[in-house]
Amino acid sequence: MTMTPALIEQLGDELYQALTQRQVLEPLTNRHADITIEDAYAIQQKMLARRLAAGEKVVGKKIGVTSQAVMNMLGVFQPDFGWLTDGMVFNEGEAVPANTLIQPKAEGEIAFVLKKTLKGPGVTAADVLAATEGVMACFEIVDSRIRDWKIKIQDTVADNASCGVLVLGGRRKSPADIDLALAGMVLEKNGEIISTSTGAAVQGSPVNAVAWLANTLGNLGIGLKAGEVILSGSQSPLVPVKAGDSLVCTVGGLGGTSVRFI
Repeated sequence: MTMTPALIEQLGDELYQALTQRQVLEPLTNRHADITIEDAYAIQQKMLARRLAAGEKVVGKKIGVTSQAVMNMLGVFQPDFGWLTDGMVFNEGEAVPANTLIQPKAEGEIAFVLKKTLKGPGVTAADVLAATEGVMACFEIVDSRIRDWKIKIQDTVADNASCGVLVLGGRRKSPADIDLALAGMVLEKNGEIISTSTGAAVQGSPVNAVAWLANTLGNLGIGLKAGEVILSGSQSPLVPVKAGDSLVCTVGGLGGTSVRFI
């Protein structure tokens, strides 16, 4: 870690203020060229602490930057993780006010709901399947507090992996009943097909991505807890959205979910 605790706290406060006031910041990597990934996660913790102090509760975790499409778009070539709070969750059919976000983009993903705690190291794909109560199609609406999405890995990590809000919907199925690596995902925006993919786009399978997260967090002493929602990473390119847009994400064998913006 290269930053002082005071600077880490200051940047966490800046990001929280940007979140709540819907403002953008200059990239942290422009202002602090020596920022490390470890620094960035410490800043992320400070930003999260502000949200929790304001009354939000952690309900899960997310994996970011897992698919080649997103890596290429952002020029970021390793996964990261962030925290999900109850203040981020929308249910299917509930409209998302676009003016509560800054520069939102939608991603189609598979959400895992855990019935057992997973804590690495040593978590395998089989362990993930055994610990999962159900999976469902979901939308993550990512949002960046960094101007024009000019992010490097340290910027997005510090900014809670560019978390915005998430929409959970559709049926919940046991992962034993569906091959998540082969299941096709179709993403439509305003009635037009934007992308098609399979779960293999995410580290070979969304199950592998969740195992990666459990092992990565395990090294930090953090577990994936029973009852939490785990977002396994985007299977689609990032789709910019604005008020009036409507999106549908359909997964073969799993059903779909939809989101609309007002």
